[in-house]
Amino acid sequence: MKAIVQDRYGGPEVLHLADVPKPVAAADEVLVRVRTVALNAYDKYLMRGRPGLLRLMGIGFRRPKQAIRGIDLAGVVDSVGASVTGFSAGDEVFGHAGACLTEYTTVAPKHLLAKPQRLSFAQAAALSTAGITALRGVRDNGKAAPGRLVLINGAGGGVGTFAVQIAKALGARVTAVTGPSTVDLVRSLGADDVIDYSKEDFTRRPERYDVLVDISGNRPVADVRRVLNPEGLLVVVGGGNDGR
Repeated sequence: MKAIVQDRYGGPEVLHLADVPKPVAAADEVLVRVRTVALNAYDKYLMRGRPGLLRLMGIGFRRPKQAIRGIDLAGVVDSVGASVTGFSAGDEVFGHAGACLTEYTTVAPKHLLAKPQRLSFAQAAALSTAGITALRGVRDNGKAAPGRLVLINGAGGGVGTFAVQIAKALGARVTAVTGPSTVDLVRSLGADDVIDYSKEDFTRRPERYDVLVDISGNRPVADVRRVLNPEGLLVVVGGGNDGR
């Protein structure tokens, strides 16, 4: 079968199409025929092997241990292992795996969900990493709730666009910080107030917030804390990916 692989770290030039063996599902795995793959900033970091801490964490010091990129997918179950329950051949699924830029990949059942019929494969593939990250940041750690004042820094990226919608769904009043190219997009997702960081510094505004979800990580913590209420929560999601 065909796959997009890399045998060294670098930019997109290290990726190439290759023939690889078709995987076989183990007893506790699901074999998925991949229909769509969604790419995230994390895929870029794995491709480049940066920051260097990732290599120390086990992705491969001199070259990637896993040659196939892509961690979010949607597709159709091809077969299931002997001990797998809850899925069967032909099921449309989406979820999180470790090697998705290929025709087939194996996935642990706990990392898969049934694809809602109303969603396309492309829409479902885009949910896993960004959606779960936003949900944990806004709901679980940020405790967003009706009447809470929530600021999302980096609202125009993958995680940020989910974070805006989740915070609004939970009843919060949302202020979104994003770049000029995504101001209209973020406003259309329901943000109550949108700050274009190219025109205004949100850390210099007089408003104070109950929750600040910092996806960009592009400002010193001391500056960010300035806009929090005394009992406000700072949720740091990432850094270096500012949702532009």
